[in-house]
Amino acid sequence: MANSAAKIVCSFFILLAAAVPSFGKDYTVGDSSGWTLTGDYKTWATDKTFSVGDNLIFKYGSGHTVDEVSSGDFSSCTVGNSISTDSSGSTTIPLKTAGPHYFICGVIGHCSGGMKLAVTAATATGAGATPTPSGSSLTPPTSTSGHAPTSSTSSPTVYPFIPIMFLSSALMLVY
Repeated sequence: MANSAAKIVCSFFILLAAAVPSFGKDYTVGDSSGWTLTGDYKTWATDKTFSVGDNLIFKYGSGHTVDEVSSGDFSSCTVGNSISTDSSGSTTIPLKTAGPHYFICGVIGHCSGGMKLAVTAATATGAGATPTPSGSSLTPPTSTSGHAPTSSTSSPTVYPFIPIMFLSSALMLVY
């Protein structure tokens, strides 16, 4: 009887662990305006704190791309050296690593026209973590358009987790 109860409790925790996502946030770049030549992405990012596990969602019409680029290519709006590129009209970029991430539209003239975004993802280390605000502790790249990573003072994102040691201990109890 006790063995059955232990199995039920263990199953509950396993299902909970599988069902609980990282609770990353989805950010639609440019909000309802999307990824366009008329966007001000420096201002858009100002009040946001990005963390590993968050997603940047780019919505845009044909004739644009989302290119992840290096800091130097971001600053100079150099196209053709992208780390990744997409032109599907709906691009989701998961922030998988902490640190700065740079995006431009790879169509000639669009980056220099303002289609560029720099964000800094803070490490998601668990409950109580304080993410680094976007752009902090960086010397932001500068360009003629003035777009660069910006600071933010919004509240940190909390990432709940169930320690793996707990789950493995619970499994050992059951079997």
